[in-house]
Amino acid sequence: MSLRERIRVLFRLVLLVTVLVTVALVSAITTIKLTIRGHQETMPNMVGLSFDSAQRMATGLGLEMKVEDKLFSAQYPAQAIVSQMPSPGTRIKLGQHVHVLVSLGPPEVAIPNLIGSSVRAAKITALQRNLTVGDLVGVHWPGAQSDQVVAQDPPPEDTRARTPAVNILVSVGEAPDAYLCPRFVGRPVADVRRIAGKAGFTVSGVTYVTAAIAPKGIILAQSPIAGSKLGPDTAFSFQVSQ
Repeated sequence: MSLRERIRVLFRLVLLVTVLVTVALVSAITTIKLTIRGHQETMPNMVGLSFDSAQRMATGLGLEMKVEDKLFSAQYPAQAIVSQMPSPGTRIKLGQHVHVLVSLGPPEVAIPNLIGSSVRAAKITALQRNLTVGDLVGVHWPGAQSDQVVAQDPPPEDTRARTPAVNILVSVGEAPDAYLCPRFVGRPVADVRRIAGKAGFTVSGVTYVTAAIAPKGIILAQSPIAGSKLGPDTAFSFQVSQ
């Protein structure tokens, strides 16, 4: 066999291998796509179904149902699905979560007045009405004692509540006194010590530094700086000329 014929045979073999590899890759990709599509379903409409029925439907499709919340609804009876995500008609995969809201039925209780009670008393009252205390936020509230409910949502006697949870604001007492820090730079440290002491503040540290342009005992720098807010526990520190 001549060299030219050998080259032709080798070229044909390479071309054949390339074609076979290409066919194998296309076949593999097609198989993967068909496999993925084979595990996809169309999301059914669960809204209005009972929770048990929707649960069985989800299980039959290989889905996991997760209850995000429960709320009052005049449109749907208790234990019915109010809304779902993904929405009906969406393409879904095996093992995907379905998030639902479940109806508690029409609201049957008026929201009690929790304002003025303690957090513990508010929780007991809510429990007696088949309600719960939802979000609880502490705030400084003028004229209210610590641990006292000062506001609520929904408001008292509201019969249009969507959830069994009542969110409340709770006082953490009066806001502490706050002052703006004055400028002490350039003043004698002895005078500033007396002023701070009369106002109920302390001087935690004084550092003496050499300053040729300032008389002895004059404040060159201060902490906190002028204009910042001061609390009752603020302590001053100064750099003072020596």
